[in-house]
Parts: sequence; structure tokens; C-alpha cells
Amino acid sequence: MNPPTINPPAMTARDRVLANVRAALTDVTEADPATDVPITWTYGTALPTPDVLADFVEKVEDYQAVVVRVGHDQVAAALAGAMSAVDAQRVVLPAGLDAAWAEALRSSGVELVSDEPQLTHAELNEVDTVVTTCAVAMADSGTIALDHSAGQGRRALTLLPDRHVCIVRADQVVSDVPEGVAALAPAMRARRPVTWLSGGSATSDIELSRVEGVHGPRTLYVILVD
Repeated sequence: MNPPTINPPAMTARDRVLANVRAALTDVTEADPATDVPITWTYGTALPTPDVLADFVEKVEDYQAVVVRVGHDQVAAALAGAMSAVDAQRVVLPAGLDAAWAEALRSSGVELVSDEPQLTHAELNEVDTVVTTCAVAMADSGTIALDHSAGQGRRALTLLPDRHVCIVRADQVVSDVPEGVAALAPAMRARRPVTWLSGGSATSDIELSRVEGVHGPRTLYVILVD
């Protein structure tokens, strides 16, 4: 009597994937991945960008935001111009902003609102514009990050108003996100919140219908101080 035939189990998709991985690794002789694939780039170091500020301006404008470049002694006038450009009416100012800037805003005819004591969400919902500084700006992606230290206010101030005017110093602009994260490291170690801005707030559904202002201000106006 012939013994029964035993068919080997069928190869599963997982088996095929692992077999392909093993086949691809047959020529790898070094077990340590760091040694096998040396990387000369160090995380957080600057990219060789020819003009970081120009790159930053280009990327921010790609997000349909406005960028105005001014000298340090022109910030007050630029702020007054920004109020007119975004049609600001009621503006909230976080603590820590330059007093001359606040006076320029007051002289522009807008109503200034203080967040001390803290405004309720209902009160903040009646404010149309916020003016802040920032912690760092990243040229490669056109991203601005706030760590909510002096001059930047609490997160609610930069999420509820419909317009955000942000003052960015040229020395705060770095080449890319890894370099920006390195600059933000002290704030994150101190467990401060970090808000990331890449243009005005917008989203789209599966049909790519764009809706602005869903997660924060729909208008971003940047004053870049050279």
C-alpha cells in the first residue's frame, strides 16, 4: 500500500514577502545598519540653501499668504499697513510685544483687546485679528512655529481669530524643518505647546473642495524683518 501523499502548506502572502526580503539581503555582509549604510548628513544642520530668506518668502507665498519685507525701524508702519490690508477691526495683542508696535496699531484706528485677564472663547470669537511674533520659521516648507513664549500668546489666540499677522525676524528663519525642530527643542523639553503654521488654515474633502479657516485663521500676513 502506497503511503498517503502529504502536500506542503501553500505559501502565504506573508511568506512571499519575507522570502523576498531575505533574497534582497543576501549580499549584505554588515549586520549593523548604521555601518552598512553610512549617512553623512547630521539631523538639524542647515541645508546649503543659497538664499534662505528668498526661499522662505517663496514658500509662504505659495500658501497664498502675504509676505512684506521691512527693516527693523519700519515694523510699526508695516503693522499699520497690515491692519488695512486684512481689514482688521478688533485686534488682540499678547503680552510681550514691543510697546511701539502696540502704539502704531492703536494709531491705525483698530480696537485693541488685551488677553489679561484671559478672554473667554466667546469674547475671543468677537476678535477678528491677532498679532504675534514667532519662535522659528522654516524656509524649505514655508512653515512658521510658535512656542507661545512672550509676544506669541496662548494657543487660543492664534486659533480663533480669522486673521493672523505674524512678525518674523530674519535671524529666526532656518533652512528646513529639522533645523527648526532643533531650535524648538528647549521649548518642547519645557513642555510648552508648539503651533505650526503653513499658510492660512485650509482643508479639502475627497473631491478636493477647498474650505478655508477650519482649523485656525484663514488669512496669514507675514512681516519679515530683515
